[in-house]
Amino acid sequence: MSAPEDSIKVEVKTEYIEDQSSPTEEKYLFRYTITIINLGEKAVTLKSRYWSITDANNNNSEVRGEGVVGETPTIEPDSAYQYTSGTVLETPLGIMQGSYTMLTGEGESFKAQIPPFRLAVPGLLH
Repeated sequence: MSAPEDSIKVEVKTEYIEDQSSPTEEKYLFRYTITIINLGEKAVTLKSRYWSITDANNNNSEVRGEGVVGETPTIEPDSAYQYTSGTVLETPLGIMQGSYTMLTGEGESFKAQIPPFRLAVPGLLH
């Protein structure tokens, strides 16, 4: 039997929101859509999140909080939960990564890692 953390897969899609960004003010808004897939045999509940956000100037901010977008979803086996959120960077390029604290029905807590993903203004990287 695999460890609970191996049963969670996190997929990310990112989008630069040009009409709400202002490069002259060093404000770059990004939207990210996260899909959390439960590949395990038991339902899990997402209790909290941790993000580490680093911009191109190597400024790092950390975000911790309960649930995601105001919810603490329970994800059944072989199903997924998806949500969209956003962040603002001072540079046109950055990286986010982190983890979700998950809880099984038996009360076992574990961390599901969110692999690093890039936030970038289109056309910035060739």
